[in-house]
Amino acid sequence: MKRGETLYGLMAEFEDPQQLLKAVRTARGEGYRNMETYTPFAVDEVSAELDHGRGWIPAIVLLGGIVGATGGFFMQWYAMAISYPLNIGGRPLWSWPSFIPITFELTVLGAALFGALGMLAVNGLPQPYHPVFNVERFNLATQSRFFLCVEATDPYFDRERTRALLDRLRPREVFEVEDP
Repeated sequence: MKRGETLYGLMAEFEDPQQLLKAVRTARGEGYRNMETYTPFAVDEVSAELDHGRGWIPAIVLLGGIVGATGGFFMQWYAMAISYPLNIGGRPLWSWPSFIPITFELTVLGAALFGALGMLAVNGLPQPYHPVFNVERFNLATQSRFFLCVEATDPYFDRERTRALLDRLRPREVFEVEDP
Protein backbone atom coordinates (compact mmCIF):
# COMPACT_ATOMS: atom_id res chain seq x y z
CA MET A 1 0.00 0.00 0.00
CA LYS A 2 1.15 3.50 -0.74
CA ARG A 3 1.55 6.17 1.85
CA GLY A 4 -1.71 7.94 2.70
CA GLU A 5 -3.95 5.03 1.70
CA THR A 6 -6.04 3.08 4.17
CA LEU A 7 -7.19 -0.49 3.86
CA TYR A 8 -10.90 -0.79 3.09
CA GLY A 9 -10.86 -4.58 3.15
CA LEU A 10 -9.87 -7.78 1.38
CA MET A 11 -11.69 -8.99 -1.72
CA ALA A 12 -11.70 -12.50 -3.15
CA GLU A 13 -12.68 -13.33 -6.73
CA PHE A 14 -14.61 -16.54 -7.46
CA GLU A 15 -15.66 -18.14 -10.72
CA ASP A 16 -19.16 -19.38 -9.83
CA PRO A 17 -21.97 -18.66 -7.36
CA GLN A 18 -21.52 -21.96 -5.48
CA GLN A 19 -17.94 -21.01 -4.57
CA LEU A 20 -19.16 -17.59 -3.46
CA LEU A 21 -21.92 -19.11 -1.34
CA LYS A 22 -19.45 -21.48 0.30
CA ALA A 23 -17.11 -18.55 0.99
CA VAL A 24 -19.86 -16.48 2.56
CA ARG A 25 -20.96 -19.38 4.77
CA THR A 26 -17.39 -20.05 5.86
CA ALA A 27 -16.70 -16.38 6.62
CA ARG A 28 -19.96 -16.09 8.59
CA GLY A 29 -19.01 -19.24 10.49
CA GLU A 30 -15.67 -17.63 11.40
CA GLY A 31 -17.56 -14.64 12.85
CA TYR A 32 -17.26 -12.05 10.06
CA ARG A 33 -20.31 -9.85 9.60
CA ASN A 34 -19.18 -6.72 7.69
CA MET A 35 -18.89 -8.15 4.21
CA GLU A 36 -20.48 -7.57 0.85
CA THR A 37 -20.81 -9.57 -2.34
CA TYR A 38 -20.74 -8.34 -5.92
CA THR A 39 -22.26 -10.57 -8.60
CA PRO A 40 -23.32 -10.26 -12.25
CA PHE A 41 -26.82 -11.53 -11.34
CA ALA A 42 -28.86 -12.00 -8.18
CA VAL A 43 -27.92 -14.99 -6.04
CA ASP A 44 -30.77 -15.42 -3.54
CA GLU A 45 -28.92 -17.89 -1.31
CA VAL A 46 -26.10 -15.38 -0.78
CA SER A 47 -28.57 -12.63 0.13
CA ALA A 48 -30.26 -14.94 2.62
CA GLU A 49 -26.89 -15.96 4.09
CA LEU A 50 -25.89 -12.31 4.53
CA ASP A 51 -29.23 -11.60 6.26
CA HIS A 52 -30.38 -9.03 3.72
CA GLY A 53 -33.96 -8.78 4.92
CA ARG A 54 -36.80 -6.92 3.32
CA GLY A 55 -35.44 -3.60 4.51
CA TRP A 56 -37.24 -0.28 4.43
CA ILE A 57 -38.56 -0.24 0.88
CA PRO A 58 -42.02 -1.78 1.57
CA ALA A 59 -42.64 0.72 4.37
CA ILE A 60 -41.47 3.61 2.19
CA VAL A 61 -43.78 2.52 -0.66
CA LEU A 62 -46.71 2.21 1.77
CA LEU A 63 -46.00 5.69 3.12
CA GLY A 64 -45.89 7.05 -0.45
CA GLY A 65 -49.24 5.44 -1.23
CA ILE A 66 -50.84 6.90 1.90
CA VAL A 67 -49.41 10.36 1.20
CA GLY A 68 -50.59 10.18 -2.43
CA ALA A 69 -54.10 9.01 -1.52
CA THR A 70 -54.51 11.57 1.25
CA GLY A 71 -53.13 14.40 -0.88
CA GLY A 72 -55.29 13.47 -3.87
CA PHE A 73 -58.45 13.16 -1.83
CA PHE A 74 -58.02 16.40 0.10
CA MET A 75 -56.91 18.30 -3.00
CA GLN A 76 -60.22 17.41 -4.68
CA TRP A 77 -62.24 18.06 -1.54
CA TYR A 78 -60.67 21.50 -1.12
CA ALA A 79 -61.23 22.41 -4.77
CA MET A 80 -64.84 21.19 -4.88
CA ALA A 81 -66.14 22.13 -1.44
CA ILE A 82 -64.05 25.11 -0.29
CA SER A 83 -62.19 26.91 -3.08
CA TYR A 84 -64.67 26.74 -5.98
CA PRO A 85 -68.00 25.27 -4.86
CA LEU A 86 -70.50 24.65 -7.65
CA ASN A 87 -73.93 23.24 -6.94
CA ILE A 88 -74.82 21.49 -10.16
CA GLY A 89 -78.09 19.56 -10.28
CA GLY A 90 -78.51 19.52 -6.50
CA ARG A 91 -75.42 17.35 -6.00
CA PRO A 92 -73.68 17.74 -2.62
CA LEU A 93 -70.43 19.72 -2.64
CA TRP A 94 -68.62 16.85 -0.93
CA SER A 95 -69.41 13.94 -3.23
CA TRP A 96 -66.66 11.48 -2.35
CA PRO A 97 -67.46 8.73 -4.92
CA SER A 98 -66.39 11.06 -7.71
CA PHE A 99 -63.00 11.48 -5.98
CA ILE A 100 -62.08 7.76 -6.16
CA PRO A 101 -60.40 7.60 -9.61
CA ILE A 102 -58.05 10.52 -8.98
CA THR A 103 -57.36 9.34 -5.43
CA PHE A 104 -56.40 5.90 -6.78
CA GLU A 105 -54.13 7.38 -9.46
CA LEU A 106 -52.33 9.59 -6.96
CA THR A 107 -51.95 6.60 -4.61
CA VAL A 108 -50.11 4.72 -7.36
CA LEU A 109 -48.06 7.79 -8.32
CA GLY A 110 -47.06 8.50 -4.71
CA ALA A 111 -46.11 4.87 -4.06
CA ALA A 112 -44.04 4.71 -7.26
CA LEU A 113 -42.22 7.98 -6.61
CA PHE A 114 -41.50 7.16 -2.97
CA GLY A 115 -40.40 3.66 -3.96
CA ALA A 116 -37.97 4.86 -6.63
CA LEU A 117 -36.51 7.68 -4.54
CA GLY A 118 -36.48 5.51 -1.41
CA MET A 119 -34.61 2.76 -3.25
CA LEU A 120 -31.98 5.25 -4.37
CA ALA A 121 -31.64 6.65 -0.84
CA VAL A 122 -31.51 3.28 0.94
CA ASN A 123 -28.95 1.94 -1.55
CA GLY A 124 -26.84 5.07 -1.25
CA LEU A 125 -27.15 5.88 -4.93
CA PRO A 126 -25.92 7.52 -6.99
CA GLN A 127 -22.45 6.48 -5.87
CA PRO A 128 -19.86 7.58 -8.42
CA TYR A 129 -16.97 6.31 -6.26
CA HIS A 130 -16.47 3.29 -4.01
CA PRO A 131 -13.16 1.82 -2.83
CA VAL A 132 -13.85 -1.52 -4.58
CA PHE A 133 -13.61 0.35 -7.91
CA ASN A 134 -9.85 0.58 -7.25
CA VAL A 135 -9.48 -3.18 -7.79
CA GLU A 136 -8.43 -3.66 -11.40
CA ARG A 137 -10.49 -6.83 -12.05
CA PHE A 138 -13.64 -5.54 -10.34
CA ASN A 139 -15.21 -4.63 -13.70
CA LEU A 140 -15.78 -8.39 -14.16
CA ALA A 141 -18.40 -8.25 -11.38
CA THR A 142 -20.92 -7.16 -13.99
CA GLN A 143 -19.89 -9.82 -16.48
CA SER A 144 -18.74 -13.20 -15.21
CA ARG A 145 -17.06 -13.13 -11.78
CA PHE A 146 -18.26 -13.22 -8.19
CA PHE A 147 -16.55 -11.15 -5.50
CA LEU A 148 -16.62 -11.28 -1.71
CA CYS A 149 -15.24 -8.26 0.14
CA VAL A 150 -14.57 -8.53 3.87
CA GLU A 151 -14.43 -4.97 5.18
CA ALA A 152 -11.70 -3.78 7.53
CA THR A 153 -14.39 -2.37 9.87
CA ASP A 154 -15.37 -5.91 10.89
CA PRO A 155 -14.43 -6.60 14.53
CA TYR A 156 -12.84 -9.93 13.52
CA PHE A 157 -10.83 -8.42 10.69
CA ASP A 158 -7.10 -9.01 10.83
CA ARG A 159 -5.17 -8.62 7.58
CA GLU A 160 -3.17 -11.85 7.85
CA ARG A 161 -5.89 -13.99 9.40
CA THR A 162 -8.54 -12.78 6.94
CA ARG A 163 -6.21 -13.29 3.97
CA ALA A 164 -5.46 -16.83 5.19
CA LEU A 165 -9.20 -17.54 5.46
CA LEU A 166 -9.85 -16.23 1.94
CA ASP A 167 -6.87 -18.17 0.53
CA ARG A 168 -8.25 -21.36 2.10
CA LEU A 169 -11.46 -20.88 0.12
CA ARG A 170 -9.47 -21.29 -3.12
CA PRO A 171 -10.46 -18.07 -4.90
CA ARG A 172 -9.06 -17.09 -8.23
CA GLU A 173 -7.25 -14.21 -6.52
CA VAL A 174 -7.35 -12.14 -3.31
CA PHE A 175 -7.00 -8.36 -3.56
CA GLU A 176 -6.35 -5.64 -1.01
CA VAL A 177 -8.96 -2.92 -1.42
CA GLU A 178 -7.43 0.46 -0.69
CA ASP A 179 -9.23 3.69 0.02
CA PRO A 180 -7.02 6.68 -0.89
